[in-house]
Amino acid sequence: MSATSKKDRDKQKRLKLSVEILKALGHPVRLQMVQMLEQGELCVLIFQEYFQLDFSTISRHLLKLTHAGILDFEKRGKFVYYRLKCPCILGIIECLQTAAAT
Repeated sequence: MSATSKKDRDKQKRLKLSVEILKALGHPVRLQMVQMLEQGELCVLIFQEYFQLDFSTISRHLLKLTHAGILDFEKRGKFVYYRLKCPCILGIIECLQTAAAT
């Protein structure tokens, strides 16, 4: 196995993960969820109340963001709190919004 092929595989893996992150951000609700978390962690019930969506829909959106590596969560009793795993994602969102405004 050559070093170049390993580099190529690593590059392809990172590219694939980047695509998954962008896909996860590709829904207005999920994008807004990430923006809401800029201020700090939030309980799933806050999202449910804010978006007026049923619990299962909110959970699916949060799961997609978690699987993409954007969010992390912690269970405290019967409540689940979400936070940004990689806050630099907010810079990407800001860049996208700037591009959309031009």
